Amino acid sequence: MAPLVPRTLVRDGLRLASLIASIVLPVSVCAQQAKPLGARFLLGVGTHQGLGGPVSARGYVPAENVAQIKQLGLNTFRDDFPWSDFETGGRRMGFTPRLGRLESQVRSGVARPLLILAFGHHLVPNSSPPTTDEARQRFADYAAAAAQSVLPQQPLFELWNEWNLAAKKDAAFSPENYLALAQVARPAVKRVAPNAPFLVGALGDDPGWTWTEKMLRSGILQYADGASIHLYNFCMGPSKRTSAEIIDRLTAFHRLVGQASGNPDFPIYVTETGWTTASNKCGVSEQAQADNSAQLILWASTAARWLKGMWLYELKDSGQNPSDLEHNFGLYRFDNSPKPVACAVQGAWAFIRSSLSAERRELASGVVSINASTTSGGRIAVWSETPDRRYEIRLKGDPQGASFAMPCDQAARPASGVWIPVSSTPVLIAANDSAVPALEIRPAR
Repeated sequence: MAPLVPRTLVRDGLRLASLIASIVLPVSVCAQQAKPLGARFLLGVGTHQGLGGPVSARGYVPAENVAQIKQLGLNTFRDDFPWSDFETGGRRMGFTPRLGRLESQVRSGVARPLLILAFGHHLVPNSSPPTTDEARQRFADYAAAAAQSVLPQQPLFELWNEWNLAAKKDAAFSPENYLALAQVARPAVKRVAPNAPFLVGALGDDPGWTWTEKMLRSGILQYADGASIHLYNFCMGPSKRTSAEIIDRLTAFHRLVGQASGNPDFPIYVTETGWTTASNKCGVSEQAQADNSAQLILWASTAARWLKGMWLYELKDSGQNPSDLEHNFGLYRFDNSPKPVACAVQGAWAFIRSSLSAERRELASGVVSINASTTSGGRIAVWSETPDRRYEIRLKGDPQGASFAMPCDQAARPASGVWIPVSSTPVLIAANDSAVPALEIRPAR
């Protein structure tokens, strides 16, 4: 992981087995924010109501999926809003039967929709992608009408989806054409939805940031309320399929955007991230999916000054082939039964969403703590970034009323006077008083 501050260096020769390190965690006198995290950060999931017509081959059913989003406690979802299905012959704009599932989920009010304005139109020449003034204006007209149609739901909008990946096969998907589309689409959306964030990027994998830097050099951030990115590592080496690797690249992207915009806090949105549990060489275990997702949510609380939202991909498995990568990203299985990641996301978010401020610390080599303050007491989340490296922690000073649990536990246990095992599954510690508890740590015996 590459945190925003230098890591604590632990000498290789240090004999941790004979050491108990005492960590003192001071209380922040002033909270970073007056509002709790849940009121200033968006945590959601990707869904697939906007693609596939009235009946989803992916198994998405609005009534079931709305209930799942509610159960998870999330405050946003991301879905497709295809131009071709919204604008019909004669330039009529509006929800059609093909978009009935999307309309149902949006109108449910379960969470704020982040809607992808994308894809060409079969009746509009040069529209996939829009490369002429006429095609761009037609796209802008659709974008404005789409924004108007969902205005009561406090939407966010994202310009296209992984434009940079399409550029590998089609030169029309250039940074210049993306900029030209943003220049007409954002003003059109803002005229009808002035408070709706308009995001550019939706960047797919970009090794070395080559395409990203071209996009940023174009000046596109002048036509954006936020920059969005998709971060995955499931096909990297097994040791890299972690939340730490995602955080490392996100931090690098944050620096690039800050330099390009001149604003170190320019809003960034991770609109896709997650891990597939497919039974092939790129999949992770269901427990690793759960642990990675919980860690990422807890860490996000420390970056909310510039990180404004994150959408896990995706709500439910999109198919039933156990070895297919794309079929197995879900928090729920295809039959809607929950994977371990569902309660891990629910539990981690419930734990951290009331935080007023949070910071990341390193307690020992590869042992992370997230120290947060809330109106009801101090909070600490602790985990090991290396699954085979085990530690134990104990609260110093034996504070009364403190408790601990894992994200999926049904009930918390008293934390007073006990050594608590630390693994890749985050330990969630809650204290009654406003102080963030101080910890002792030692290698597991």
